[in-house]
Amino acid sequence: MRITAVHGSVPRATDASLVVDARGFGGTIGGGHLELEAIRLAQAKLAGLADFPVDERRYPLGPSLGQCCGGAVELRFSPLTDDDLTALAALEPPRRSVWLYGAGHVARAIVYALLPLPFEIHWVETRDDMLPDGPFPPHVVLHPTEDAAAEARDAPAGACHLVMTHSHAIDFDIVQAVLARGDAGYCGLIGSATKRTTFERRLAARGIADDRIASMVCPIGIADLPGKRPEVIAVAVAAQLLGWSLHDR
Repeated sequence: MRITAVHGSVPRATDASLVVDARGFGGTIGGGHLELEAIRLAQAKLAGLADFPVDERRYPLGPSLGQCCGGAVELRFSPLTDDDLTALAALEPPRRSVWLYGAGHVARAIVYALLPLPFEIHWVETRDDMLPDGPFPPHVVLHPTEDAAAEARDAPAGACHLVMTHSHAIDFDIVQAVLARGDAGYCGLIGSATKRTTFERRLAARGIADDRIASMVCPIGIADLPGKRPEVIAVAVAAQLLGWSLHDR
């Protein structure tokens, strides 16, 4: 099913859909009670008819479901073909490209924080056997390499770059490669204010323009989530990247 129209205050908009079968569901239309009633109706239809007709229903969230938002949602219930599933997938926001350099504890935590978010993750590592075996979903691409800076030079324009290798020298080469291009959507470097100052001085000596150096994000992550545990850093970075992605469309 999918939301075809909304009126007033509602949990989700017309980009939301829910796929239901006899065993469970995937996706969400939001709204707790609304979703529960929609799943019950869809499963009843599946149990009663092998090929039920298209059914459109309007749910006033306050009067009929006791939800405080008070608006109304129109839902379209219909059996799905493979083409329908492809069309529903097309409603999802496109994944933004994130190039993550390094496979230490923080990098691993960031990958797992980003997995359910609309990003395509390219995970770059120069050390043998440091990239985990997975399995990973298709939107995680592993890049074992001997030259991380070369991967940065070959990344697509507009990509986000997160630099956190085991080596400050490798970090610098990657950041220099990203800023020299001048077309990155985001260039983040893990580290302290002292590391930033050191990199700024060295980048300027290599001829990188001041405005490009100023665009480097270091330290990374939103400041409202302080803490140095990998999981905390991962949440702060994921929130920052999500904000970047939504505002850069």
